[in-house]
Amino acid sequence: MARGRLRIYLGAAPGVGKTFAMLNEAHRRRDRGTDVVIAVVETHGRDLTRRQIGDLEVVPRLLLPHRGTELEEMDFDAVIARAPQVALVDELAHTNAPGSRHAKRWQDVEALLDAGIDVLSTVNIQHLESLNDVVEAITGVRQSETVPDEVVRQADQVELVDMTPEAIQRRMLHGNIYAPDRIDAALANHFRLGNLGALRELALLWVADQVDDALARYRADHDIDAPWETRERVVVAITDDARSATVIRRAARVAHRSHADLIGIHVRAADGRARQGAEEQLARNRQLLDDVGGAYHERVAADSAAAVVDFARAENATQLVLGASRRTWWRERIEGSVVNEVLRRSGGIDVHVLSLGDDGDDTRSHAPRASHVLPVRRRVGGWLVALVGTAALTSLLTHTRDIFDQGSQFVLFQVVVMAAAALGGTRAAIGAAVCASAALNWYFTPPLYTWTIEDPTDVVALVTFSVVGLAVGIGVTSLARRTLEARQGRAEAEALARVAGNVATIDAPLPSMLAHLVDMLGLTGAAVTDGSGEILASLGDPLGEGSSTTALPHGAVTVRGVVADADRRMLEVFASQVESVLERR
Repeated sequence: MARGRLRIYLGAAPGVGKTFAMLNEAHRRRDRGTDVVIAVVETHGRDLTRRQIGDLEVVPRLLLPHRGTELEEMDFDAVIARAPQVALVDELAHTNAPGSRHAKRWQDVEALLDAGIDVLSTVNIQHLESLNDVVEAITGVRQSETVPDEVVRQADQVELVDMTPEAIQRRMLHGNIYAPDRIDAALANHFRLGNLGALRELALLWVADQVDDALARYRADHDIDAPWETRERVVVAITDDARSATVIRRAARVAHRSHADLIGIHVRAADGRARQGAEEQLARNRQLLDDVGGAYHERVAADSAAAVVDFARAENATQLVLGASRRTWWRERIEGSVVNEVLRRSGGIDVHVLSLGDDGDDTRSHAPRASHVLPVRRRVGGWLVALVGTAALTSLLTHTRDIFDQGSQFVLFQVVVMAAAALGGTRAAIGAAVCASAALNWYFTPPLYTWTIEDPTDVVALVTFSVVGLAVGIGVTSLARRTLEARQGRAEAEALARVAGNVATIDAPLPSMLAHLVDMLGLTGAAVTDGSGEILASLGDPLGEGSSTTALPHGAVTVRGVVADADRRMLEVFASQVESVLERR
């Protein structure tokens, strides 16, 4: 049997019209031929709500004795026996009277859904479990009846029933919410304009987050990479350079003018290299980002341009701000340009590039390029050996033809090719092999000073010569790549060591570890549980669709959000550090 569908009408406060909207939907479906019944609707003595029920079928309530009186509750068994297509269940957070089938009404709803019955229900924002403390700070009253956020998040539809605070107060004064003897007290307490405005904003933000999650899931399911400008988001690339403060302030102004979210991303070099004082300056830049209202995230990657653009796409960013230096054409050709690579990859994201002066680091000067796993000096040295070394050896051998025979000449040129390959990698090896082959053919292979080769064995020798040089170059590049991966692993471990703190003690700060993990991987939430399933630490919203759990011998780590393949290793290392904490405990 297919599970039923849940539609929830969410409001900022009592009286906004949730029950009225639910009854309107019930009439619409009934008129369309759907079998609809009212399992429970709380009218609270409101004539408008009572009249709105009209001729809808109502399942009689169950009377339960309690302390000398009888309490009315939804007759769950009667609704199941009636087996309608749609059931109306008002006030999702309601606590059932003792003797009911379930302790909470939301548990009744879950059971109805499992029975294949669609449910329409209502709830106020103050009854969500995660917002209990926030609502208490706003209204001064702690809600005793709550519903787990996940119940509402998993609803197939959440419809916000919105009304301005002034309109709610007018409805209160007209007697459409509470009885006349309760109006003055309500307006002086819970229904003050400030309270209603804050609760309304809270409801709007909560629903907006749900829309963002649904949009992210839709884009992922349909492989949509291009950003959708449903909500302005400005991503700023942050470095450990003092001039990055200029970029952060400019990005903050862009975000303020656009009424956009500001999100900062810092990419750490995968090889772990950092200049002296980098961490102190990065901390100052991070504090500045926090001061201007931005959120900080961190990545470890070999290709900083790809990491920045991938992060911006994951955040559905509409604008990207980064700094660039006025470097020479020669330096850009040798070291590459992060800015140019970001512009090439950006797609539909608007990119703002700010000049940082002649000595700027082009967003991350010490971040290696993905296309070059060897340092710049080695690559330049390899090409110098290929070009200058070949020319020098050719000049030497043309003056010593009577000393070295053709076999010796081949061996000496092979040494130059292998030296260029060992120093500069595959590209330098190819260049050296081409130059050396041309020199051998023109100057030392009969007939001389022509491109013709008479002896077939000379052809084989030249081909073998080129293949050996290329093989050496590929081997050197492969070794350099593995070395870079090892450095990246070490950098990731060091980053997670900063996250985990001192894992050698039983008092390791799990909440701090989770906070840094969420920042670095851009997660919605994360949680650590022990072997019995008890939550030891949590941050954000670790559950729901998109969450994944890493099981550990003594517990588990659950995270929610998009974790790129490149970040999986960091998550695994983090889990192993958490396991160390749990094992010591």
